[in-house]
Amino acid sequence: MHFDFVDLSLMTALADTKNLARAASRCHLSAPAASNRVKNLEEGLGFRLLYRTSQGMTLTPAGETFVRHARLVLEETERLAADMQDYGEGIKGHVRVWANTTAISEFLPAVLSQFLREHQDVNIELREVLSGEIVKGLTEGATDIGIVAGNVDTGHLETLPYRDDHLVLVTALDHPLAQRDTVDFAETLDEDYIGLPTSSAIHSFINIAADALGRRIKLRIQVGNFEAACRMIAAGVGIGIVPGSVALRHANTMNIKIVNLNDAWAERKLKICVRSVKDLPQFSRELIDMLTAEAD
Repeated sequence: MHFDFVDLSLMTALADTKNLARAASRCHLSAPAASNRVKNLEEGLGFRLLYRTSQGMTLTPAGETFVRHARLVLEETERLAADMQDYGEGIKGHVRVWANTTAISEFLPAVLSQFLREHQDVNIELREVLSGEIVKGLTEGATDIGIVAGNVDTGHLETLPYRDDHLVLVTALDHPLAQRDTVDFAETLDEDYIGLPTSSAIHSFINIAADALGRRIKLRIQVGNFEAACRMIAAGVGIGIVPGSVALRHANTMNIKIVNLNDAWAERKLKICVRSVKDLPQFSRELIDMLTAEAD
C-alpha cells in the first residue's frame, strides 16, 4: 500500500474536527477535493475509515488505527525535517530524551548543560513524559533515552540504575499533619492540595494513586513548578506531594514541614532506559556515561 502525506494529514484533521469542511481548510483543500481523497482512500483500502452522520464524521475502528499510525508518521516526518535542518546548520547529532518530572527538575539540568558545553555540535530534545509513555516511546523509536520511575514494566529495553527518589508530603508548619513523622496517602485526601500542571508526570502519578483508592485529589490551585508549590504550601493554602530532594532544598528557606509517606509507591528508583546501548551513536553513549557517573 502507498499512502499520501496529504491523505494522512487529512485523516488526522478529520479525527480532530469531525467536520469535512474544517478538515479540508486545515489541509488547504477544497471540501470536494477532500471528500474525493477520503473516498479514494477507502476504496483503495477496501473498507470504511469514517462513519458519516448528520452531526459530522467519526472514525470507524479501522479509522482510529489509521489515524494513530498517521500521527506517528507525520510526527516522525517533522522530526526528520528538523534534524536535517540542524545538520545543514552544522549540527552533527541530535539526542531525544524523555524523562519524568523529578529527573527533569532536579537531576538533569546540571548534567545536560555540561554535556551541551562539551558537545557544541549536538542538540538535545528534552520532554517530560509519564514513565509508561516513555517505555512506549522507546519501543516505538520516538525517543532515544528515557528515564523512568517506579515499577513500570520496561519489557525488553536495556536499563541502567540512575537515582533513588522518594515522594514526601509537604505541609505548612502549623498544619495538623505537620505533627506527624509519617502518614498514609489515604489520610491526606480530605485536605486541599497544591498541584502541578495537568501535563506534568507527577500530577498524573498522584491522581492514579488516588484513583486506586477510589478517591479524588481536592485541588485548591495548580502551579507551574515545585518552588511555587512549596511557597503556596508554606502560605497555608494547602498541602502537596513533591520529591524528597525538592522538599529538603526548599525547607532550608521556607516554613514547610516534610512528612514521609508510608505508601510503597512513594519509594521510587529511577532507571535509564534505551533500546540498545551499543546501537546508539557515540555522542548518545557519552551522555549516558555522564548521567551514570553524575549519579554515583
